[in-house]
Amino acid sequence: MFRGNLSDYLLMVPVLLISLTVHEFAHGYTAYRLGDPTAKNEGRLSLNPFRHLDPIGTIMMIVARIGWAKPVPINPAYFRDRKRGTMLVSFAGPLSNLAMAFIGVFLYKITYVISYSSIIAGDAFATYFMSFLLLFFTVNINLAIFNLLPVPPLDGSKILYGVLPYDKYFRYMQYERYVGMIFLVIVLAFPSALSTVISFFTQPIAKSMIWCVDLIIGLFL
Repeated sequence: MFRGNLSDYLLMVPVLLISLTVHEFAHGYTAYRLGDPTAKNEGRLSLNPFRHLDPIGTIMMIVARIGWAKPVPINPAYFRDRKRGTMLVSFAGPLSNLAMAFIGVFLYKITYVISYSSIIAGDAFATYFMSFLLLFFTVNINLAIFNLLPVPPLDGSKILYGVLPYDKYFRYMQYERYVGMIFLVIVLAFPSALSTVISFFTQPIAKSMIWCVDLIIGLFL
């Protein structure tokens, strides 16, 4: 659960705007590269955050630090291989979040090295920027793993399309509305349980990214 003062929420706003926008743009751009112009035609191939934000998903992100944006429309009929195309488009969003998380922790480490004296001295801008990067890193890892859960309407449910046989997938998706509603109730009623599940995956990923960044920086410093 995300609780904090006004400055915490002021940090969360730009983190959300960047993270959710790039996530949805990645979906649309991947679909476009695979031959589907639907997102482009509907104005969703954009880095304008207001074209992508979903009210409920944004509120959930602020309150529980997990959420979603308005799904980018795609038409699998444009793909040469529908299952492969749908899976690639769905995976593009979480992958973009993992990439942003890596960039965030890399910049965090670099900023710490370069601005160490300013941070120790209590420089307001340096402290704010470091806090922003740390939150950016954390939110993007959580956003990636959350969206990979195989629950409608999250990306993971569409990745199943590329993994499961057609009959089993469509049988599962017949209950899409009910599964989604039950999942939302669980998220609201038992946020700590979901956080525990997500942390099981995010912690080793975060540690691996930090290890890689330390290794890269160590080679040049």
